[in-house]
Amino acid sequence: MKTVADFYREIYSYHNLMVAWRKASKGKRYKSSTADFAMNLDEEIVKLHQELRDETYMPGGYTHFTVHDPKRRKISAAAFRDRVVHHALIDKIQPIYERKFIDDTYANRVGKGTHKALDRCTEFMRKFKYVLPCDIQQFFSAIDHQILKGILAKTIGDEAVLRLCGKIIDSGAGVLTEQYQMRYFGADDLFAVNRPRGLPIGNLTSQFWANVYLNPLDQFVKHGLRCKGYVRYVDDFLLFGDDKKILHAWQREIIAFLAMYRLTIHENRCHPRPVTHGIPFLGFTVYPTHRRLKRIKGIAYQRRLRAMHKAYLLGDITREEGRASVMSWLGHVKHGNTRGLVRKLFAEVKRVTIAHIHEDRSVDGVVTGTYGEIS
Repeated sequence: MKTVADFYREIYSYHNLMVAWRKASKGKRYKSSTADFAMNLDEEIVKLHQELRDETYMPGGYTHFTVHDPKRRKISAAAFRDRVVHHALIDKIQPIYERKFIDDTYANRVGKGTHKALDRCTEFMRKFKYVLPCDIQQFFSAIDHQILKGILAKTIGDEAVLRLCGKIIDSGAGVLTEQYQMRYFGADDLFAVNRPRGLPIGNLTSQFWANVYLNPLDQFVKHGLRCKGYVRYVDDFLLFGDDKKILHAWQREIIAFLAMYRLTIHENRCHPRPVTHGIPFLGFTVYPTHRRLKRIKGIAYQRRLRAMHKAYLLGDITREEGRASVMSWLGHVKHGNTRGLVRKLFAEVKRVTIAHIHEDRSVDGVVTGTYGEIS
């Protein structure tokens, strides 16, 4: 297999590190860690350059916090200087892998994204009779470090680059241990529980390596199973076909294939179904003719919007800050048949918050102003 070698110098070049700093700073210029780095920018860039050149660089620790989106997730934020290194590394290795990835994987790739994945899903739902929905159990916490490093070594022939990748991968060992339920495969012994695993959710590198780790699955589905209708977004993927027996057979083959990568799917909900019944995918229930926002997503955002409206009425956030958040959400849900839901949601939030907050402040702001734009 062809590998790419001798490009480590490109990663730690001053130019690449400056580009990486700009990308890591985007939207975070006023955070203390970003500002501290920028205050001594030349010195920090020179230090990173020397550490990477001499291979003395070591990743720092993580800051952890929990989000409910709506599922409970542990997010791990790397130190700012480490995020600069992540960008410097990914900027050089991502183009190598883009040539290897299939077209129908949509997460964390330029020109792809959730909305194009939804459009592709709709296209296949109109073309095929049945769909096999699959999702991987505890994906990020289950990624095996040894297997991931082996996959990277099949493409990257520069040992220094592999050592840098290894340091970043190793820094995430144990971060998601509490979220992982041990599973044994094949000839595992009791010591298999000690295998390093898990990638921190929140790292740019983790998002990229998720695609690298599942690229063998993509290739297997497209070229091994010869599936003509396939869409993947991170650990959620759909296979389409006109024969339920073939989809059942594909399910069994996928289970066996993923076991080689120490991964499992939720078998209890991964069964072929008619496309006319609709399929949950990326926050929507998708039908051949339309899409509906999943109820749990609407409820979760209603709580968030209500809290944001209260914060605006109390003067804790500006109209512009709230409006930017609302417009971002509206930009997402407009890809479904959600106009009536949005109208109802905004009206309810406005009614409840005004009833509970008595503040001498105009309500013709973040919520009512934005609602007026979509009315």
